[in-house]
Amino acid sequence: MNRLLEKSFVNSNELEALLKAREEGKVDFLLVDVREQMEYDMGHIKGVDMLKPTSSFQSWASDFLDKYKDKTVIFTCRTDARSGSVQRVFQQNGMNNVINHAGGIVSYRGEIERAI
Repeated sequence: MNRLLEKSFVNSNELEALLKAREEGKVDFLLVDVREQMEYDMGHIKGVDMLKPTSSFQSWASDFLDKYKDKTVIFTCRTDARSGSVQRVFQQNGMNNVINHAGGIVSYRGEIERAI
């Protein structure tokens, strides 16, 4: 399971397995949704730790990098385009343990939570 956290991307099945393993205390990572609030409210992956919209990236990126530089972080979005962009920026700024959720929420078959 820990080997999945060493990859640069995980697919939806792997993410689902990682979330289950995290619930059991076997792995540790942050799952960050980079979509917009409205998208998030319509449905997000159960287990997301925080919403950090790409539209406000400039306002949160620096603090996020400082706080979570040594943490394993998986970014997710709708299809993986925005999360992939966010991943690349953090990699270019020295954050080595960032993972993109390939396929995004549209490919995810696990539990989805809705705020509305």
